[in-house]
Amino acid sequence: MTSTLSAELWPDVQPEAARRLMLAAVESFARRGFHATTTRDIASGAGMSPAALYVHFPSKAALLFAISKSGHEQTLALVEAVVATQASPKEKIRELVEGFVAWHARRHTVARVVQYELQALPEREYEVVAELRRRIEHLVRTLVADGVAAGEFVVTEPRTAARAVLSLGVDVARWYSERMRKSPAALGREYAELVLRMLGASTS
Repeated sequence: MTSTLSAELWPDVQPEAARRLMLAAVESFARRGFHATTTRDIASGAGMSPAALYVHFPSKAALLFAISKSGHEQTLALVEAVVATQASPKEKIRELVEGFVAWHARRHTVARVVQYELQALPEREYEVVAELRRRIEHLVRTLVADGVAAGEFVVTEPRTAARAVLSLGVDVARWYSERMRKSPAALGREYAELVLRMLGASTS
């Protein structure tokens, strides 16, 4: 089960041992926080010796960077795929929010680490992730501005609106759990309707 989950989360990461360490790190960071987690905690969670961790990652911070960078790259790819379609801005926003929210719900433990442990990254690694975040925000801001130009949205400040749209999705990771009766997909559809209303669009 652990192997399957780690492969789903990080399909491009090899070998499997590295994915196991990333999954153990996610669980430890989410439970204890980055600073309270030790490399021994991570190695133990992965069923390895502490020395084995350093074969794949030079430090605890390198693990956090790998997790955070991958999570942001996945969400950037999601946004880019939606923006590249030929749909109207309104339909693009609907699809984007549905996917973005569902991802943060389905992968809520990973998303919490990705979104809320950013300040623990070293400066150089933080800037790499920050650039990914800027690219995501730019795409959403442009999409909102396109909707305004097309008469589909009523928004005075696309930058603020884009940040609000993204913040709604990110916050899902903070409170969502498997105990929720609403599925990630259903939650995504509900949030999409809320966002369209927030942007002044017709939801019909």
